[in-house]
Amino acid sequence: MLRSITRFLRDEEGATAIEYGIIAGLMAVVLVTAFSADSGLGLALTNMFTTIAGALPKTL
Repeated sequence: MLRSITRFLRDEEGATAIEYGIIAGLMAVVLVTAFSADSGLGLALTNMFTTIAGALPKTL
């Protein structure tokens, strides 16, 4: 019984999955911040697409 508990406490196999989850969560926060429509890259993309849409002919 003590050997099983010791082996369980020393097992680090699940640690990498937790680390990958933390990295993915941090990347999601960074991407949402970077692509928000209020600032940064999101604002530049919004302005670019608005300019392109305004330059297209209205054919409906």
